[in-house]
Amino acid sequence: MKFKVLDAYLIRQYLSTVFFSLLIFSMISCAIDFSDKVQSIIEKPCTWKDVLAYYMGFVTHMASLLLPLYTLIGVVFFTSRLASNAEILSIFNAGIGFNRLLRPYLVAATAVMFLHLTINHFGAPLLNQWRLWFEHTYVWTDQDKGKTTNVHLLTTPNTKVFVRGYNKNSKTATGLRLERFEGNRVISILEADQAKWKGEPNHWELPKWSVRTFDGLREKYTVHNTPLDTAINISPADFIYYANQREEMTTPELREAIARDRGRGLPYTRSYEVEMHRRTADAFTIIILTIIGLAVAGRKVRGGMGLHLALGIGIGAAYIVFSKFTVSFATGGAMPVWLGMWLPNLAFGVMAWWLVSRAQK
Repeated sequence: MKFKVLDAYLIRQYLSTVFFSLLIFSMISCAIDFSDKVQSIIEKPCTWKDVLAYYMGFVTHMASLLLPLYTLIGVVFFTSRLASNAEILSIFNAGIGFNRLLRPYLVAATAVMFLHLTINHFGAPLLNQWRLWFEHTYVWTDQDKGKTTNVHLLTTPNTKVFVRGYNKNSKTATGLRLERFEGNRVISILEADQAKWKGEPNHWELPKWSVRTFDGLREKYTVHNTPLDTAINISPADFIYYANQREEMTTPELREAIARDRGRGLPYTRSYEVEMHRRTADAFTIIILTIIGLAVAGRKVRGGMGLHLALGIGIGAAYIVFSKFTVSFATGGAMPVWLGMWLPNLAFGVMAWWLVSRAQK
């Protein structure tokens, strides 16, 4: 029975401190972000509902990125307080070993990990749609990095589209060229000076168009002056790319985007893969940092809580810096994506094992 009471007490302390840390740091982040964007909010015609939706997405986004760090700080804080009050020492004197003490920490950390997984894979991407819409509409209006000239796309394994230019305002493509081929042989080429987007599903209108067909050495060329309504497997979204648009895709949507862009020969898939692996790897970081937090703060030292917090924040900062390096290497192709995203967990997992082996028993 005393074990159950102790477990419930530690789990309650863990969860309350972690979520209190999340609340405090979210309020600080919102205050800093608001001071940075207040001019855009005042000058642009945005409503209070737009601002509220933006900050709902912003808080969720920050939780998605930094919940492991908030967890480490929370664990170090309340564990250091227990150690300062000699509660950890009393637990050990009652015959409860370090491994048994770790059990309620791991139970609570697992609950937070599953919450983080849900936020990362579904919650944050859905709310990020509001956040990113607000930023692209009212704050950073010139962040579109999509290519609009000399665009080559594979719409099917046997069909390639070339667009000489695309106007995003009128949704009009110029210099359209649609090539169909079998193996290494081109069988037809459709060309149009202009193509106008008419709506889903992939509906385009060609005011004037021509077709060349090839049968061995024989070629047939026809010109058509009547408008053609046709389905071409491209859309205005193919000409728009924001560096952070992967953040507004749920994980199933990321998988679809990776498969689609690989089939079209687009260069964005690696950043999508990094984001997909990050969402799972970051959640498992909570388990590792929880073990580190207990091992660091579970011993009563002369510096007290201040020293423990300094060590905890230092370890958290080291983790963030290391993960940024590995993300850069993975995105740039210097290492496999899965290795770049899981290497920080492997390295800090070794650190956790070493700290546990030297922790007060």
